[in-house]
Amino acid sequence: MSFSIQSVYNWYRNTLRNPKYRWWIILGTLVYLLSPFDIAPDFLPAVGQIDDIAIVTLLVAELSQIGIEYFKARQGKSSEVAAGAENDGSHPADQTVEVKASSVK
Repeated sequence: MSFSIQSVYNWYRNTLRNPKYRWWIILGTLVYLLSPFDIAPDFLPAVGQIDDIAIVTLLVAELSQIGIEYFKARQGKSSEVAAGAENDGSHPADQTVEVKASSVK
């Protein structure tokens, strides 16, 4: 069985994509950061902070991704509401427009 940092990172990212586990992983990451037990103890000058910095980097990246997804979903809902308000009922909102295109050389 091969073990690498990349495989752990891929597992972490794929697990976070599953909404069922997303908040559990974030909570576990926070508990790890606040816990006195680490993979590399914090009393070691440089090595002790490297694992914490890596975990904080992953946590901030994932929380920002969650925020981006939330705001995109919220923006999409507001644009759907605005599009529905512009439709006065005379034209269907999902109307197909056919266009004949020709290439220009």
